[in-house]
Amino acid sequence: MTGILPGLVLRDTVAAADVERIAELVAATGFFSAEETAIAAELAAEAAARGAASGYLFLLAAAGDRLVGYTCYGPIPATSGSFDLYWIAVAPDRHRQGLGRRLLAATEAAVLATGGRRLFVDTSSRPQYAPTRAFYRACGFREVAVVPHFYQPGEHKVIFAKHLVTPCRARRTAECPTRNDEGRRDL
Repeated sequence: MTGILPGLVLRDTVAAADVERIAELVAATGFFSAEETAIAAELAAEAAARGAASGYLFLLAAAGDRLVGYTCYGPIPATSGSFDLYWIAVAPDRHRQGLGRRLLAATEAAVLATGGRRLFVDTSSRPQYAPTRAFYRACGFREVAVVPHFYQPGEHKVIFAKHLVTPCRARRTAECPTRNDEGRRDL
């Protein structure tokens, strides 16, 4: 696939060797427990073994042989056009360089390409996750729900959602018209 930042290559296939790389990256962030790191590796192993049939889709950003960021996402069963963003992680030495935003934008484009319309993500209410919540807000996500005491007493699940728009809908130009509910062309 194409590069998302100079010197980086983005790919959507998980190889067996990526499972350990993903676990190492998730652990290196310092945000996740050993149990959560194991879950990230389990999803990667499932995708490596079964591909898209696993229900877990990945975008991996690599600098040479080094994994520097990734997302894991997938369609939400029994919905029409709704996807979950299960994981987004960026190597600590790559923070604040735009990689997270580029990975998220590429994930949104991939969701749109498969007919998705909404992307959901959830995170913790712990103070440690304040920058994560700010990142989602800055990327156009809205907080839509809080599930009290979900993870443990005092630690809530915060759910964000974003309605995705095609590049045409974002531009609203004559070359890229849309139709309104009455079937008329809107620009």
